Amino acid sequence: MPALIFDCDGVLADTERDGHRPAFNQAFAEAGLDVFWDEAEYGRRLQIGGGKERIASVIDDPDQVRALHKRKTELYKEMVRAGKLPARPGIARIVDEALAAGWTLAVASTSAEESVRAVLEHAVGEQNAAHFSVFAGDVVPAKKPDPGIYLLALRELGLEPQDAIVIEDSRNGLLAAVGAGLRCVVTLSSYTADEDMSEAVLVVPSLGDPPGDAVTLQDLEACRTQPLSDKEAV
Repeated sequence: MPALIFDCDGVLADTERDGHRPAFNQAFAEAGLDVFWDEAEYGRRLQIGGGKERIASVIDDPDQVRALHKRKTELYKEMVRAGKLPARPGIARIVDEALAAGWTLAVASTSAEESVRAVLEHAVGEQNAAHFSVFAGDVVPAKKPDPGIYLLALRELGLEPQDAIVIEDSRNGLLAAVGAGLRCVVTLSSYTADEDMSEAVLVVPSLGDPPGDAVTLQDLEACRTQPLSDKEAV
């Protein structure tokens, strides 16, 4: 059966601007640090893959980095549980369609696993989330755009690249997917609308929900079997 592999942040929910960023800032403030990332500065920090790695770009002490990241993750999960980060359009619908069709479902993200699972359960519901394989956190040595997280997912799921389609929102994620030989659909998010997505097989504002424009499971299947040299942007 085909597989649908989602990134988490910016794909399942638009989490970066109003989720991760304020959680980082609150963790910094609680620790008495004179560090604050406004929206523009956080956009620059997003070029660094991984939350601990972003903290390490301003904090030298590895123990403090780990402690800050742990607290930031706790704050972020509280925000998710409070319903402050709704799922992006089309996510719940596509997951329902994929489950009904017997597709394999997974999330591949280099964010902390507990944060990823919290977003997944909130976005698709606990019952549907139970059908997902989750590959997240420090299970690979390098963050996206390194393809390691997608290569791990393929290996653990017993898939070949042509068996799966990836949903990403950023250039780093797109390059990770393409680097693993995977076809990738990009759903642009608040921080990635101006990034080069030329390697994607399809670029859309979101997966969407009827009655407006909506990407269907049949559309994703067509993308999965599309030659990588054929690019489409809408």
